[in-house]
Amino acid sequence: MTVITIRPAPPSPVPDVVSSRQFKMQLEINELTASVEAWVSSQTKLVQIAYVESMTFNRNDAMLRSGFAAFGYSSSCVDTFFTAASKL
Repeated sequence: MTVITIRPAPPSPVPDVVSSRQFKMQLEINELTASVEAWVSSQTKLVQIAYVESMTFNRNDAMLRSGFAAFGYSSSCVDTFFTAASKL
């Protein structure tokens, strides 16, 4: 007799990149759009350009990491944000 063991599928990896649309929609879902846009407007011109003009958002980008840190997001919160955004 053969014993077959069924294991649950491993969790999906956290995406490193989401589109600008996905990122900004997730900000809105999390009710962060106004706060993030106010924060962005107080940053350097390069940060402002990156926020407005980026086609994608990479969770490992230094500017993005500093933005999430400014809002108190832990690494696991960023993972949750990117995972949710990737499904939009």
